[in-house]
Amino acid sequence: MEHTVASNPWAALAYLIAGVCFILALRGLSSPTSSQAGNRFGMIGMGIAVVTTLITHVPVQDVGVILTGPSGTIAAGPFERLDIVAIVEILAAIAIGAVIGIVIARRIAMTAMPQLVAAFHSLVGLAAVLVAVAALLNPTAFGIADMVIPMIGDPYLFINPVSRIEMGLGAAIGAITFSGSVIAFLKLNGNMSGKPILLPGRHAINLGTLAAILILVAQFAHQQATWPFWVLLALAFLIGFLLIIPIGGADMPVVVSMLNSYSGWAAAAMGFTLGNTAMIVTGALVGSSGAILSYIMCRAMNRSFISVIAGGFGAADTGGGAGGSAIDRPWKRGSAEDAAFLMSQAEQVIIVPGYGMAVAQAQHVLREMADKLKEHGVRVKYAIHPVAGRMPGHMNVLLAEANVPYDEVFELEDINSEFSQTDIAFVIGANDVTNPAAKTDKSSPIYGMPILDVEKAKTVLFVKRSMGGVGYAGVDNEVFYRDNTMMLLADAKKMVEEIVKSLD
Repeated sequence: MEHTVASNPWAALAYLIAGVCFILALRGLSSPTSSQAGNRFGMIGMGIAVVTTLITHVPVQDVGVILTGPSGTIAAGPFERLDIVAIVEILAAIAIGAVIGIVIARRIAMTAMPQLVAAFHSLVGLAAVLVAVAALLNPTAFGIADMVIPMIGDPYLFINPVSRIEMGLGAAIGAITFSGSVIAFLKLNGNMSGKPILLPGRHAINLGTLAAILILVAQFAHQQATWPFWVLLALAFLIGFLLIIPIGGADMPVVVSMLNSYSGWAAAAMGFTLGNTAMIVTGALVGSSGAILSYIMCRAMNRSFISVIAGGFGAADTGGGAGGSAIDRPWKRGSAEDAAFLMSQAEQVIIVPGYGMAVAQAQHVLREMADKLKEHGVRVKYAIHPVAGRMPGHMNVLLAEANVPYDEVFELEDINSEFSQTDIAFVIGANDVTNPAAKTDKSSPIYGMPILDVEKAKTVLFVKRSMGGVGYAGVDNEVFYRDNTMMLLADAKKMVEEIVKSLD
């Protein structure tokens, strides 16, 4: 049996070009300066892959095989497999998806980008599950089965064991991606508490469920029965929930990155089932790049990469640090005029943006404030924590949107040592990534996570809506009550606008 694409050198060349475009896209997205070009390469590569797939699927004549069974010779006669599908329905589906995508892209706020990414990951996982189910129900359409006509008994379809392994693994990874992404979406969107939900004996349950899935995949490959597939699919949906619910809000950026990797591997597995080179290449690129990003973020957060895969990392059984309420202690309140005066007299100001800045859409006025400070002879830098904003790179994107110079933006490891020699640390909407509890409180859900050492600055100006709330991880911040901290309580955008007016 021969796949159409494999016999068409032009299709293979087109898929190769698409793969090169995907690699260039990943390279471009590694830097804010080249991110737009990276996006264009990704769109071009996907366009080539989709068009090539549509025009290369034509009717194919399959030739059966001769098998020997206990009853004698089993003849599998030739039959025709129609790969072509109704092009009108396909184009209609593409058009509907394009309209939905355009509407979402135009309306979505940058603050909602993390949960949007989680939602899209769930759709990729669900698509992999549906492809696997379709292949099981109609294997001849996918070219993975032969019609066996025994000398005694009814004809039956024989699905290749290798294809069964691909289907089982693809469906399992897709189901885990779907259910895990749903939980991530609910946590990021505020429909579900960001606190870890710890089940008794969760590690034993997770390991037992994963072992059962692998055993069922092997059994599904070994025999022609379909019940192992449906059972492993149900267990995979379950383990997706179990892996994500114990993870606290502070670790959600790593979850988003890891689910991205899962979605890529699910797509690659289904690419083997479909015999589609583009899906295999794309899925492998997404899966490997997501895994590498997760590893980098785990190192940045002092987490174990193996624990990410196992689930429940960042969640301690002693959840004493996540009380979810503010501490009743004395603190100092300042005004926009106070902040403007202090910063205009400083030699260096380090700005630490966080999710609160994103919610208030304060990045543009923040850049305006930085420009005013430069006019006063103040040196301005931006400090970015790798998990600020609930998604990898979230703060970098917002600052790039406001045309903040790239040479003023520094990662945690490059700027953390400068806080002790800095006059002002201006924290706008960041909480967990500046919380010293990560270094001092072993019961805290963020314990062990490297933080930006803003408390070492001579003065800390902390922009926050009110003293009543806590960070996404549910932990109050000791910095609020330090002698060198002045709290600026207001909407982030309004506060910075008032500071700009005072600087004028």
